[in-house]
Amino acid sequence: QVRLVESGGGLVQPGGSLRLSCAASGRMFRSRVMGWFRQAPEKEREFVASIRWNSGDTYYAESVKGRFTVSADDAGNTVYLQMSSLEPEDTAVYYCAYGPISTISPLSARAYFNWGQGTQVTVQS
Repeated sequence: QVRLVESGGGLVQPGGSLRLSCAASGRMFRSRVMGWFRQAPEKEREFVASIRWNSGDTYYAESVKGRFTVSADDAGNTVYLQMSSLEPEDTAVYYCAYGPISTISPLSARAYFNWGQGTQVTVQS
């Protein structure tokens, strides 16, 4: 069983920055993808960013391109989401997710087997 624990959320003003972390533990496939999703109140969960650990390939939602950066440590046990130029529309609970690399797009929630509990990000003046 893989356990994912997010941290780093909080309250930030528009234009500010936050870095989320996701600590993964347990037995994981070496060829894995780690993703970030978010869910705002009364909205569906949506893809934010993901990284294929063994290749370093990254993927971003159009709404966060140029503002967010996803990365992972060398061991692939911690994934980060650096968020800059935050906007009120970025307010949501952010979830970390893990899955093996497969034919399913890393932008799809179906590609992920395990999910964290989420961390709240609130962007307001």
